[in-house]
Amino acid sequence: MPSSALERPRKFPARNPAVRNPAVRQPTVPKAATQKPGGRKRQTLAELRALQRLAGSAIMRPLDEDFRMQQTWSDDRDTASVIATFIKPNDRLTSFERLEIYNRQYWFRLIDCMYDDFPGLLAIVGTEAFSRLSRAYIAKYPSRSFSLRNLGSHLIEFLDASPHWAAPNQKMAQDMARFEWAQIVAFDGPGEPPITPADLAGRDPSRLRLRIQPYLAILELAYPLDVFTLALKKKGLRNEASNAIEENRHAAKTRRVSLPRPKTTYIAVHRLDNDLYFKRLDPAAYKLLTALRDGRTLAQACELIAGEATPKKIGAWFANWTTLGWFCKAPSRKTA
Repeated sequence: MPSSALERPRKFPARNPAVRNPAVRQPTVPKAATQKPGGRKRQTLAELRALQRLAGSAIMRPLDEDFRMQQTWSDDRDTASVIATFIKPNDRLTSFERLEIYNRQYWFRLIDCMYDDFPGLLAIVGTEAFSRLSRAYIAKYPSRSFSLRNLGSHLIEFLDASPHWAAPNQKMAQDMARFEWAQIVAFDGPGEPPITPADLAGRDPSRLRLRIQPYLAILELAYPLDVFTLALKKKGLRNEASNAIEENRHAAKTRRVSLPRPKTTYIAVHRLDNDLYFKRLDPAAYKLLTALRDGRTLAQACELIAGEATPKKIGAWFANWTTLGWFCKAPSRKTA
């Protein structure tokens, strides 16, 4: 398949910021507020912080197997009795039921983001396994950023350490997590001003080191996941987490795209004019780019592929890569 057929943009929807996580420590029920003169209660700053940690920990506690709030608190107390100390009931809902709404929606929102950011991984492991994987991942790596864009930043690490969550296709799942996280980084990761042919004129190749854009990912994958991703997009296999959890467990099985067979594939994930692309690479081009990325000089990188590509072909690669803005200038240093 020609590389041009694989260069398809992927756009990401806007996100709402995640709730910030409180400091990681066991929350306690705040003591009774002090009394102001005249009988009015006054809450101290320490009590307010304790209340915030308590409410935050209740909202962010993992759901049970039925996607409901856990009935038992972390110290084996009844959760309802803990919640009743800081949430009032109303004429329709108990204190537990009121806070459970927020607990469930917090988790559904995060799982929604996992479904949105990793649809390929979902297709590989299946809906139910992906739900379990996502919940285990978020429990281990809860959101620590103001932006949900960063929620999946530890997923590769998580799958490398606990591959059983992706069984029986662990390697494919690990590669897909790398591929899809690379797309997130390429879409809005930091970039530097690109170099131009004029910047390279007269430079000594034996001393010239080219910097790769920080958002550019150069990947070696064990499967042709670019083609698989395009097939998923064509099929439209995307579900919201809340719908998938409650309704779509069986529907996904009948619409599944066949998993790819092993085939070593080299891919560059990049952006151009605010659109995301992934581009197939020749094995020699991959070797050349990784050598430059790792700090080799231009002459050293070209020596590595001597006999694998003609000078004309290498020249065409560099012309294309420069046009795409893959090489960049060193970050400017601010002077005091």
